[in-house]
Amino acid sequence: MIDVTGLVKRHGTLEVLRGVDLAVNRGEVAAIIGASGSGKSTFLRCLNGLETFQDGRVAVGDLSFSADTPAPVRSRVVRQVCRRVGMVFQSFNLFPHRTVLQNVTEGPIYVLGLPAEEAEARALRLLDRVGLADRRHAMPRQLSGGQQQRVAIARALAMEPDAMLFDEPTSALDPRMTGEVLAVITDLARDGLTMIVVTHAMRFARQVAHTVHVFGDGRVIESGSPDQIFEAPRQEATRLLLDDSQAA
Repeated sequence: MIDVTGLVKRHGTLEVLRGVDLAVNRGEVAAIIGASGSGKSTFLRCLNGLETFQDGRVAVGDLSFSADTPAPVRSRVVRQVCRRVGMVFQSFNLFPHRTVLQNVTEGPIYVLGLPAEEAEARALRLLDRVGLADRRHAMPRQLSGGQQQRVAIARALAMEPDAMLFDEPTSALDPRMTGEVLAVITDLARDGLTMIVVTHAMRFARQVAHTVHVFGDGRVIESGSPDQIFEAPRQEATRLLLDDSQAA
């Protein structure tokens, strides 16, 4: 479903990603863990074209683009990728001047061209799924952080993506709100949605992911099943990361 090979990303002389290889099968939940600054979020942003990269290739299904893809072709492919791959950010990014319902219907109406009635029916189903149908007329400022993040998830799902990317979706939330959001993501995992989740929530990664990828210094230093990563890590950097997370 998603196949990344040799991904290199530089900011000036700083090499943020140093040849990342990572593949995710259809229906798989892949968790990415690692210390801050290890390149996790940059990796996700390269997948959907929010960041350009200097070497390597990204493939999503039958769509692919590489560092040397001509700009007009790359732009066209990235637009198609963004229709297939939804993304949920750390900071919610809801439209502050739109109601919850309008936030969720905007993409289907103006990007997919759905009739307003159909888009609204889809949005209400998704808001009900994330437990917020009763807040459909609220403005984002009237919601808690956890509620805003659940609206953001519903908004991404309204585009009916083939896969979802989550960039530390609970990092700005308190423990109760974190539980609310992770429960929604866990429910999506049960439905077989392909997902890549960058997270510091180790319990979630252990219980929900099929595969855990450990980032360190711009590379994938170790990949494996949750049991292998958490019970018998092969790399010292992984052991130190897990020890630090337990201490925290």
